[in-house]
Amino acid sequence: MRWENQRAGRDAQPALLGLDGLVRSVASPEFQGVTFHEVRARSVLNKVPGGSMVPFGWTVNPYRGCSHACTYCFARNTHTYLDFDAGRDFDTQVVVKVNAPEVLAAQLRRPGWAREHVAMGTNTDPYQRAEGRYRLMPGIIRALTGSGTPFSILTKGTVLTRDLPLLTAASREVDVGMAVSIALLDRDLQRSLEPGTPSPRARLDLVRRITDAGLPCHVMVAPVLPGLTDNEEALDPLLAGIAAAGATRATVLALHLRPGAREWFARWLGAHRPDLVERYREIYGRGSYAIPAYRRALSARVTPLLRRHGLHRQEEPHRAPAPREPVRPAPGEQLSLL
Repeated sequence: MRWENQRAGRDAQPALLGLDGLVRSVASPEFQGVTFHEVRARSVLNKVPGGSMVPFGWTVNPYRGCSHACTYCFARNTHTYLDFDAGRDFDTQVVVKVNAPEVLAAQLRRPGWAREHVAMGTNTDPYQRAEGRYRLMPGIIRALTGSGTPFSILTKGTVLTRDLPLLTAASREVDVGMAVSIALLDRDLQRSLEPGTPSPRARLDLVRRITDAGLPCHVMVAPVLPGLTDNEEALDPLLAGIAAAGATRATVLALHLRPGAREWFARWLGAHRPDLVERYREIYGRGSYAIPAYRRALSARVTPLLRRHGLHRQEEPHRAPAPREPVRPAPGEQLSLL
């Protein structure tokens, strides 16, 4: 790949002063409008805060910011810790921890490491398009496997297909959980809400490729958007497609509107579906979560569909990343469902 407009770390613009270990900032015609800030991280293994209601204790995030540009992504506010904004900057100013595999391998060699489960894709996607250029995940997978550490990956990125042979080999050594995020099938809505992501059909094909490789695959149907994707006409064909692709299980979660994501999504809603603005006020009020009555109604609608398609919760041999909301994330490393 030909990189242009390179800037050394010492010439960084004011917004970059919060980026420790900045090596350079680069742009490329292949990633129109996106700047990559390459940093040398001191640590990449993140401890999940105590009290968090998630089924893992550690995370690894080789990237911060995400070119998937999902309007609803509630990791957006993490970018403000770097003096970027939670809107356009989150989509276009991507931090790349270029030494992540080496730093992780060193951390996993420490005598105190207890080989606890490590989750990836809980903040920003490790298989966003930049991974095709930086190729950080193969080294990360090898480091985890070589240390005997179980891990899971949640992604929307079809770049993962490249690493399926490596992941299949890893699954013979450690517990490997695979999950793909697919929120909707409507292509026009997907282009508007998730402009940088592979198409829903491409992600269904990714599920099939994962399962054909012998790895169980969990699908996160998240977020479900009130008035847009929460009716049976939208959910039933989506779950049917997920089942046909061979997924072992699906989890359906309503939209969360945390600070950062809340404001950015509200702009989209006002521009594209102003008729729904009042409904969202009723469902979310001033909080981040849909009111209990909405969540109960969604669950009542979804549960029989999951059973119909054989995607309800079952015991699985591989652990898939299905994080619930943490009580309080650590500064700069929130957990997200993308």
